[in-house]
Amino acid sequence: MISKKMTEALNKQINAELFSAYLYQAMSAWLSWKNLNGFAKWFTLQAQEEQSHAMKIYEYVNDQGERVILEAIDAPQTDYASVKAVAEEQLKHEKKVTALINNLVKLAREEKDVATEIFLQWFISEQVEEERNAEEIINKLEMIGDKGPGMYMLDKEMGARE
Repeated sequence: MISKKMTEALNKQINAELFSAYLYQAMSAWLSWKNLNGFAKWFTLQAQEEQSHAMKIYEYVNDQGERVILEAIDAPQTDYASVKAVAEEQLKHEKKVTALINNLVKLAREEKDVATEIFLQWFISEQVEEERNAEEIINKLEMIGDKGPGMYMLDKEMGARE
């Protein structure tokens, strides 16, 4: 059994993960509109991954015998100046999610909630990967710019994600 405070915090994290999915789907829509279908596919898959993160927490709260309460999801940004701006927003967002997860771990430690702390370790590792992926995309975009053969090749590479 987890505390009410932890339950509330985990419910907020479910909302944050669902917002991440919504944000990445909005990014995908913008990229598709720009005819960057490889990038669009990559961000659609990223949105699905974020949905699965929300469901992991959802199931954990249920397994702990507590109630999941879903709240409204804020509208995401829908327009960007460039593909690089999308990637920079992704990195900024992932850093925010990392801070949220770190705060959950801190709360679990304060409450001596070992089960939740152990559960959250997967998310800590996942956030390292999420930030690294965003940084790699930014680095590649800085190398090739926003147009030309380099962008074409990177778009194909992004679309190869399974």
